[in-house]
Amino acid sequence: MSVDDRSPGPIEDPIAYFLQDITYHGKSQRTHDAYERVLRRCESHLETNGVDLSNASTRDCMSWVHSLRDHHADSTVATYASYVHRFYSYMLQVELFERNPMALVIEEMDESIDTDPSRRDLDVPAMRGFLETVGHPLDRAVMVMALKTGMRVGELCNLDIRDIHLAGADVRDATGVSVRGGLDGRPDSIFVSAAPERGASYNGERRTASNKRKRDTVVPIDPELARVLRTWLTIRPDTRTEAEPLFLSTRDSWGQRLTPGMVRNAVRRHASAHGWHAGAADAASNVTPHYFRHFFTTHMRARTGDRGIVKYLRGDVASDIIDTYTHNWGGRVREVYEREIFRLLV
Repeated sequence: MSVDDRSPGPIEDPIAYFLQDITYHGKSQRTHDAYERVLRRCESHLETNGVDLSNASTRDCMSWVHSLRDHHADSTVATYASYVHRFYSYMLQVELFERNPMALVIEEMDESIDTDPSRRDLDVPAMRGFLETVGHPLDRAVMVMALKTGMRVGELCNLDIRDIHLAGADVRDATGVSVRGGLDGRPDSIFVSAAPERGASYNGERRTASNKRKRDTVVPIDPELARVLRTWLTIRPDTRTEAEPLFLSTRDSWGQRLTPGMVRNAVRRHASAHGWHAGAADAASNVTPHYFRHFFTTHMRARTGDRGIVKYLRGDVASDIIDTYTHNWGGRVREVYEREIFRLLV
């Protein structure tokens, strides 16, 4: 992308430039004012330390974020940091800045700061009791997989039969589909691709959701997840697509790939019956598929004490970190996962 023709050289006020552009993109005055307030505050902090926005380092940005913590809740700090990250990302995209010093700061913050302090705080026994009320093999398999892997709802829906490798040949015998090459030698594992994009064809089928992973990830399957997957596969209906989706609707859209909307509806139905979802409640207090990702992150980080492995499993890590875990997948990742993954079924 070439540099915007409004700026043949360095611009005097990068913040004003950014604010003008988000206004052109249709952002409200309220959003404009919120960004301006935070960006000017960051700019002032950097200037106090003799640093300009255009040449700030990651360490400079870390210093600014740290300066907020004595005066704001963690959720507010996370919000302010995301504003500055968005600013730098945009300025990098239009080639007015050479780098985004907030990228690493955000990556380190994404799991250490809970941006939603009003979120429910459920322990493992409570979640175990909830799953006891979920009897349908499809709903149970989807929820256990979400809770045990931290996958996004779109990633769950995009899984195909070839993306799972359960020990033994029963899955392949039942469907005639071989596991993908990335799972060779890795029994009891799931391949989560970074490739699927909403509206694009993947494995011969147009997808309705995107995977948001930075890189392909191989996630272990523990005995509990293997059990619910095998149960689901015994009743899985015939599919209407050659892609052979793992999860198919057993309701009105019989045999069609499960969509994020279907998953959300199922979770809402079960959570409502359990008193964990109310339409009038704040979204943060409702249990949703996104909450399952939060639950996985919170409990696995507490159990493992290893942020890197959790970030690898979630698909949130940079290439250098994910390469480290990919090359040692059969050792450190699987060993830690199998030792620490929480038990959800009775």
